[in-house]
Amino acid sequence: MENTQVEQTVLLTKEDGVGVITLNRPHLFNAFNTQLNVDLLKAFKDVAKDPEVRAVVLTGAGKAFCSGQDLSDPAAIQVQGDSPSLGDSVRKRYNPLILAMTEMEKPIIAAVNGAAAGAGCSLALACDMRFVSDRAKFVEAFVRIGLAPDSGSSWFLPQLVGVGRAMELAMTGRDVGAEEAVQIGLANQLVPHDRLLEETLAFAKRLAQGPTRAIGLTKRAIYKAMDTDIAGALEYEAQVQEIAGKSKDFLEGIASFVEKRPPQYRGE
Repeated sequence: MENTQVEQTVLLTKEDGVGVITLNRPHLFNAFNTQLNVDLLKAFKDVAKDPEVRAVVLTGAGKAFCSGQDLSDPAAIQVQGDSPSLGDSVRKRYNPLILAMTEMEKPIIAAVNGAAAGAGCSLALACDMRFVSDRAKFVEAFVRIGLAPDSGSSWFLPQLVGVGRAMELAMTGRDVGAEEAVQIGLANQLVPHDRLLEETLAFAKRLAQGPTRAIGLTKRAIYKAMDTDIAGALEYEAQVQEIAGKSKDFLEGIASFVEKRPPQYRGE
């Protein structure tokens, strides 16, 4: 792999069209501090604009995916007067990160290698798909310390598992193991721990060889449909199809079908 970022908290490598982003604070189970927030947002922006990257894998170093906010970080809780302002912290540190992920027109697959808790759980849910190790678990841990969900969990969780199940998980903060996560729709695929990154990368590489423009438009259309009615979804489909129909990948897809050969997409 070619190392393209040297910051300690986040590692970014590229392999066969896939950008691999690794949270790199293993001694603290990849908990968010200010620098990790900054570096992770930069990593997502870098892969979003890099034409060589056509799919993204997000994972964690060591035993955990991400344990959420590092509560020992002095900048974690901003103070206004005599009271903490957690809303400002969420707006400045997490909301831009989640929006950068959902607005990126490239697929993001989480390789969840261990615990994904609190904001770390939200981070995993904000990925487009989740491959999980048999050691993985998801924890909506906010309620355990008297907080409500943030970093997108209140939106992603009911979309993935339904309102009733989302209420249960968010209100109890209980652990959801890897097998249950797949069963209820939190995760796409369960993989033996020692093969997690290998199999997630293989899947991401297949997506990276696909029609990147169409995949990006698919992601855009699905998120749009989750926030509109059927008439709005139909109209948006027509709009993105207009864009897709002007891509070189579409021409290649048609040509390969007529010529009875595998398509050679370039992501254009």
